[in-house]
Amino acid sequence: MKFERKCGILFHPTSLTGTDGIGTIGKKAYEFVDWLVDADMSLWQILPLGPTGYGDSPYASFSTFAGNQLLIDLDDLVERGWALKSDIKAPPYIKKDGDVDFGAVVWWKNPVLKTCASYFLKNASKEDKADYTDFCKKNNFWLDDFTLFRSIKDVYDAKAAEEKPASSMWHSWWPKELARHEEAALKDWKASHKEEIELIKVIQFFFQVQWNSLKEYANENGISIIGDIPIFVAPDSADVWANQKFFQLDENGKPLCVAGVPPDYFCATGQLWGNPLYDWDLMKKDGYKWWISRIARVLELTDCVRIDHFRGFEAYWSVGANEETAINGKWIKGPGIDLFKAIRKKLGDIPIIAEDLGVITDEVRDLRDTAQLPGMKVLQFAFSAGEIKENGMVNSFMPHQFESAQCVAYTGTHDNDTLQAWLELIDDDTLEIVGQYFAGEKLPLDKIKAGVKNGNLRRQMIRAAVASSAAWAVIPLQDVLGCTNEARMNRPATTGSNWTWRMKKGALKEKDAQWLSFLNAMYGR
Repeated sequence: MKFERKCGILFHPTSLTGTDGIGTIGKKAYEFVDWLVDADMSLWQILPLGPTGYGDSPYASFSTFAGNQLLIDLDDLVERGWALKSDIKAPPYIKKDGDVDFGAVVWWKNPVLKTCASYFLKNASKEDKADYTDFCKKNNFWLDDFTLFRSIKDVYDAKAAEEKPASSMWHSWWPKELARHEEAALKDWKASHKEEIELIKVIQFFFQVQWNSLKEYANENGISIIGDIPIFVAPDSADVWANQKFFQLDENGKPLCVAGVPPDYFCATGQLWGNPLYDWDLMKKDGYKWWISRIARVLELTDCVRIDHFRGFEAYWSVGANEETAINGKWIKGPGIDLFKAIRKKLGDIPIIAEDLGVITDEVRDLRDTAQLPGMKVLQFAFSAGEIKENGMVNSFMPHQFESAQCVAYTGTHDNDTLQAWLELIDDDTLEIVGQYFAGEKLPLDKIKAGVKNGNLRRQMIRAAVASSAAWAVIPLQDVLGCTNEARMNRPATTGSNWTWRMKKGALKEKDAQWLSFLNAMYGR
């Protein structure tokens, strides 16, 4: 699928401000779409939408098919007649601005959503209940297993909190017949936990209705949404539990090997992600049906999909499940072009972006090009004084070195320093090259540093991304706003304070929208 010239913003809904505890897909999200329209943007890139688990990472969710219930807007539920105003009032410790405190939000909001779901079942109109029934029928292929998983997990997580087992993972802690997804045991659980399972389904319906409305509003205003799929799924997920045969697990469901990446730019010991690895041979025999369903589901929720860690389809880094770092792993061949042929045969010429960052070989590039997928060009990865001294100005992330217009240019990603912070942190030799490259003239270092301080160099880099030959240009909102690393979304290989950033009240300025609109007009986007 050929990508035409467009420009957009990378921004996850959790980072919206003005709502209780966390950004939601209610009124404030519509206001963000309005700002995108004012900026003449045509793309809105988000992170994965799944319900987040340990570490609050959208790349490690309880389901690759479900929606994150924390994004549901409670005021919208009241307006639809699906909840009472008195039931959604937030306690004083839940704030409408400042960073997301996921622990506090989960503790408060999940019970509130169950109260709202119970109210819906008792009081919703006949038409709304019919829509709910249709939603359940259409999505039963993932909804049934997801709601079972969450119901069982809620019970055994509560028991684990009291009894403190060595591991509370489903394969170590649940009764064997439930952990093995045995039909008889699941039938008994459904019968004895019917009400709880129904509430979880209603909450997913809430998400679906609100997201569909927001997406429709964005599309009507010329905004296409770019979704995101992590190549791997979380070990503590309905995806693994309900599809154990498709993963490299032992007879008890415990991973034999796990995913990661070798030592790289982000971490000297590599990144040990811990995701269970696929049994690609069995998936191929099954026609890659699970993967096709996964892609199809994301394309119901969005208009295009970015696949994270694309290089893992050519070869993935396999690490023994007992290793403490990712150093002692090995590359294992992935499914290659077979998977993408199967996806296209079933779903057609769908829009996919390949996240081709990291350890990229000729084989990975060949797979990307054979699959006819645009890759990513991140400007922050283009400049290193040491590399330039050795190789010259030939880095493929430099705008003048883009080998094809069928790519997506970024100033940075959710895993990077914000652009302003990056400029403040790089060494003087690299900064001098960056400053002269984007200014187009030989400048002294003190003048370049002044340009960093006043934001001029950051704006020059944004302009360069928009002006580049790349079919699409996507700018993280933090880079437009000039945020430093207090707004960084994620620091790979760390846990504790990631994914929490929310923009400040009033951050979306008309002057920034006007500037971006000018750039889009100037450079034909």
